[in-house]
Amino acid sequence: MFIVLAILVTPTVHAYLAQRSQIHALRATVAQQEKDVASLTTANAQWQDDAYVVQQARERLKFVKVGEKSYTVIDADPSVPIDSSLATAPASSNDHPWYGRLWESMRVADAPAANP
Repeated sequence: MFIVLAILVTPTVHAYLAQRSQIHALRATVAQQEKDVASLTTANAQWQDDAYVVQQARERLKFVKVGEKSYTVIDADPSVPIDSSLATAPASSNDHPWYGRLWESMRVADAPAANP
């Protein structure tokens, strides 16, 4: 009798536990989606503000207003010391024709900088 009862109840209990697990996973998914919706609603509210749009256009797209000048600083990490040998390069002479000056500039650019 007990074996028959166990055979009849086991699939039901298994289905119940599987459904509880699925409900728990779906609740976790819904909670994450609610967080995503809240962050997207906040972002949407920011994009409705004209000052924020202007700020993002200036930062991301490097837009400037009429009459302004834009400067982009490359490698602006102040903790890295500037190598002074990179700032000086031997000057090329101007007594060659244009192709000679071109070759001379390539030679000078390819040569390693002299150590001070």
